[in-house]
Amino acid sequence: MELDETDRAILRILQEDARTPFSEVARRIDMSSATVHDRVSRLEDAGVIRGYHADIDPKAVGYGVGALVGLRVEQGREEDALDRLRGIDGVREIHLTTGEWDVMLRVVAADTDRLRELMFDQIADIEGFSRSQTMVILDTDYEQPGPPL
Repeated sequence: MELDETDRAILRILQEDARTPFSEVARRIDMSSATVHDRVSRLEDAGVIRGYHADIDPKAVGYGVGALVGLRVEQGREEDALDRLRGIDGVREIHLTTGEWDVMLRVVAADTDRLRELMFDQIADIEGFSRSQTMVILDTDYEQPGPPL
């Protein structure tokens, strides 16, 4: 789908705050609310807007530790291993990558004891991973949701 500058302006506003009323979006870009509604519907139908989510602080709900995990996958076992990873509550992101690691995960846990359990009792038990490396996230200096528009 080809995006024009008006689409990008709408997306920037919604990416900043998805709860912005269409009337406010319309006011900010000097357009009618009905036109904004139509454009947003078109962006949703095209899959450009995939959903609307609350940005929840993991620490505020009991997940004080985050980590990045690199995994090496044995050939032929990728799909089953990935399916099992998707079923683990602490796994928040799964990325297929190039380089040293075939898969990179972002995981969360209540504390380092729970992180150890997540790594050794859940992820390490999945057949198909030959090696892993866990990097605890000490702090997040900068995080920007979504792509640049």
